[in-house]
Order: sequence, then structure tokens, then C-alpha cells
Amino acid sequence: MSRPEYEMALAPLDDQPLERRLPPLSRLWRQDWVRKAVILLILACLWEVLARIQANDLLLPGVLQTLSALFETAASGELGARVWVSLSVLVQAYVLGIVIAFAFTSLAISTQLGRDLLSTLTSMFNPLPAIALLPLALLWFGLGKGSLIFVIIHSVLWPLALNTYSGFLSVSPTLRMAGRNYGLNGLRYVAQILIPAALPSILSGLKISWAFAWRTLIAAELVFGSSGGDGGLGWYIFQNRNELYTDRVFAGLIAVVVIGLLVEGLLFNTLERITVKRWGVSTS
Repeated sequence: MSRPEYEMALAPLDDQPLERRLPPLSRLWRQDWVRKAVILLILACLWEVLARIQANDLLLPGVLQTLSALFETAASGELGARVWVSLSVLVQAYVLGIVIAFAFTSLAISTQLGRDLLSTLTSMFNPLPAIALLPLALLWFGLGKGSLIFVIIHSVLWPLALNTYSGFLSVSPTLRMAGRNYGLNGLRYVAQILIPAALPSILSGLKISWAFAWRTLIAAELVFGSSGGDGGLGWYIFQNRNELYTDRVFAGLIAVVVIGLLVEGLLFNTLERITVKRWGVSTS
């Protein structure tokens, strides 16, 4: 027996996006910063629990004690001065490393001799930890900013050159021929064709080299510390470790992590959003 036909009235389609039709709590959970904040909160709670179980401030201060030391040194201006010393050295060395890396890759993409030179040097020096060159840097440049800049340039140069060169090689032949047809060659060809097309690889290299440079700087400052008479953030951590101010040691470590997250989240993500999407090479 067949069922009688009937019509069902449907509710009008809501023009709002799907996210706005979700409950407020679900919409909030879809935000990246909320999920990351929850993870950080859980880690902080675990840290506080372990510190209370340990019950020894010399070995593991609690979260509240560490934050108190962080705010105290930040309010006194000591932490800000240390951070400024470290970042001023880092920016100088990072910019110099970028310039040298682009010079190497521009030469490598243009000539066979440049390709052989880049391949040989990266095979030799890329596996070499930058901190291993610190004794030589101290002999050559003395105890100061020159030694720090030297080892940071080493940590920036090779990963950035490798990523940039790989990005240049991945540029499609169509774009290459279009650039040649417009009469572009030399630096104009690299700047107007290769760099925009290889920008995702270049940005990846910049991120990796920044992380290497930041780690190398803190490690070098932990070893000999002062540059131009003033110590940086690594030296601040080392000094407080010698004086058994463990809460300030953790405060310095938190400052290292926060600066790394800010540079990654604000600088590089903003740069990627502006340039990659603007030049039409985004994969998303």
C-alpha cells in the first residue's frame, strides 16, 4: 500500500555563516588562541603542582613565584635592558646573515661556479653547530659583540641559503621564460621573478634561521655573556643561576620563550599574510 504524498514546509535558510550559527562556546573554542591558551594554562597548573610536590624553591620554583620575579625584574628595568642588548646584537647579525645568504643564492642561481660554491660550503658548514665556532670567534674578535655577530651569522646563513636556493629551483619554467621575455636578468630577474615565486620557501628559511640565531645568541651569552660591557638575556640567566636565584632563571627562560613566540606570531605570520597572499603564491 503506497503512502500518501505530503509536503513539508522547510524553515528559511539562514544567511549567516555556519560559525555564527554555532553556540557561543563552540565558536570560542574554534579560535586558535583560545585552544593554545588552554594548553598553556594546563601546563602552568602541572608546573605548580610539581613545584608544590617538590617543595624546594632552589630546584623548582612555582609559577606564581616565577611570575613575581619576572614582573619584579621587568618593573625595575633590568630585564628590559638585558633583552634590548640581546635583540640589538641579534638584529644586526640576522640582517647581515640575510644579505650574505641572498648574495650566495643569487650567484648560485646565475652561474655554475656559484652553484658549486654554495653546494660545497653548505655541505661543510651547515652541519657545524654555530656554538662550536665560539672559541675561534673569541680569538679573532675578542670578548664582545663581534664574536656574537660572527656565530649568529653562521647560524643564519646556511639554512636560509639552502631554503632560498631550493625555492628558486622550484620556480616554474613558465615564470622564468616570462621574465626572460621581458628582458629581466641579473638582480632584476632575481628580485622581480624568483623571490616573489619562491617566497614560501624563503619565509620558511627566515623562520628556521631566526630560531637558530635566537638559540645561538642565548647559548653564546650563557658561555661568555657580555657584549660591549653589558650582558644580554643569556648572561642574565647565567648570573642568576650562579647567585642561586632560580626563580629569576625561570623568569629569564620565560622571557626567551615569549620573545620567540612574539616574533613568530606577529612578525613572520604578518609578513606571510601580507606578501604571500598579495603576490598570489599562497597554497591555501
